[in-house]
Amino acid sequence: MEEFLTKYKPEENSMFFATTKGQHIYCEPNYKEMEEVFLLFGKETKGLPEDLLQKYLEKTIRIPMRSTLRSLNLSNSVNIIVYEVLRQKDFEELEEISSYFSE
Repeated sequence: MEEFLTKYKPEENSMFFATTKGQHIYCEPNYKEMEEVFLLFGKETKGLPEDLLQKYLEKTIRIPMRSTLRSLNLSNSVNIIVYEVLRQKDFEELEEISSYFSE
């Protein structure tokens, strides 16, 4: 991961760290204005390293959930956040209406 962070520099790019300890709700950033968006997710069992989260605390995002839950399934979390990025970008380059029945 260190190599990735060195190459793409979170300070200079639209990079967000998904964590249950996030300081911002995942839908707060204005992704539409960003040319590229990098979303980092940790292991399902451990999440992202604590030192990484502390270093980039202002770039941490979270999905609101009940305090009694430890976390959501990783694939569900990825789906929720990626969908929000796509939604804000008006589903850019994605087929919005099926042409299945119009053929």
